[in-house]
Amino acid sequence: MEHFWQKISRFAFQRSESAPLPVPAPADSSDTARRSSCRDLEVWVSTLLKEPCRSVTIYRTALTHRSVVHDSTENLPAETSNQRLEFLGDAVLDLIISEHLYRLFPESDEGHLSSNRAKIVNRKSLAGFARAIDLGEKLIIGESADKRSIRFSESTLADAFEAFIGAIYLDKGLDAARGFIARHVIELVDVRKLATIEHNHKSRLIEFAQSNRMPSPVYSVVGEEGAEHAKTFIVQVSVDGRVCGTGKASRKKDAEQAAAFEALQTLQNSDGNRASAT
Repeated sequence: MEHFWQKISRFAFQRSESAPLPVPAPADSSDTARRSSCRDLEVWVSTLLKEPCRSVTIYRTALTHRSVVHDSTENLPAETSNQRLEFLGDAVLDLIISEHLYRLFPESDEGHLSSNRAKIVNRKSLAGFARAIDLGEKLIIGESADKRSIRFSESTLADAFEAFIGAIYLDKGLDAARGFIARHVIELVDVRKLATIEHNHKSRLIEFAQSNRMPSPVYSVVGEEGAEHAKTFIVQVSVDGRVCGTGKASRKKDAEQAAAFEALQTLQNSDGNRASAT
């Protein structure tokens, strides 16, 4: 029996000596590119935050346009795109801006504070803040989408900017989000000067209706156009049961503002008031 095991051991040793060494598989070029992209993103985010980020993955999600999910043949989860982070970032941004305005204008009432916040937190302004940090260059967009058109569109940039704030909040907390908003929003806006500009058409329409003893305006989405990842909303506003204005935009809020602007012109003209609605 001992002789038998000696032969087996000698055979195994000879096989191990003659067996070729395993050759490492060549690196996947797509994996290498992805790692490089993640490193670049991490550096960019850390520079904006002025401190290292904890999870680069969440920022990648914040920059992923919904067209990526739309294009995929797989059943991707909702968090693959930046839509959920946009929802969160919108709330965080509203909170920080509201806090800033509350302290800056101690004598202002709720209506005035809301109006001033709307002047800062709107599609055009947010897109401008996004352009200032070159956020559009970092966006991840689906293959079927018109990449240049979407990458630099006002709506896409504004949504991604809010999603980015949501990512900061989850990754680093409220103080980090507050610091980012202070540097990249508040410091770029002359809030006191902006407070003297009136362009919140929805607020003005409410004021007009109240001063003329009319019911509050009612907004309704009456149509949607375009693909899921590039949808346009059509909104109508009614005052006292009468359709007074229609607006079309890629976001419901913007469509409502456009409808309110048209309604103001209609109502003011019919009332003999030729004051500008701007």
